[in-house]
Amino acid sequence: MLTSTDKPRLIWACRRGMLELDVILAPFVEHEYDALDESQQATFRRLLECDDPDLFAWFMGHDSSKDAALQAMVNYILERNQIRNQR
Repeated sequence: MLTSTDKPRLIWACRRGMLELDVILAPFVEHEYDALDESQQATFRRLLECDDPDLFAWFMGHDSSKDAALQAMVNYILERNQIRNQR
């Protein structure tokens, strides 16, 4: 469970060196992160530890993570963002 000081740190960690990643990650953490279970939250935090070029390749579909849990999180983020954008 996040404390009141953890959420701003997580939001800050979503600010990346690439605008494309900012646009994907920031809305997800703002709107969807709290609904994840603890395991999914841990996977999301692990995802944020990855390098920007890897994240970019995964989110743009140019490559996939060798870590099944990370790739599942990438897919989930893309799905949730698509649903939110359709509203």
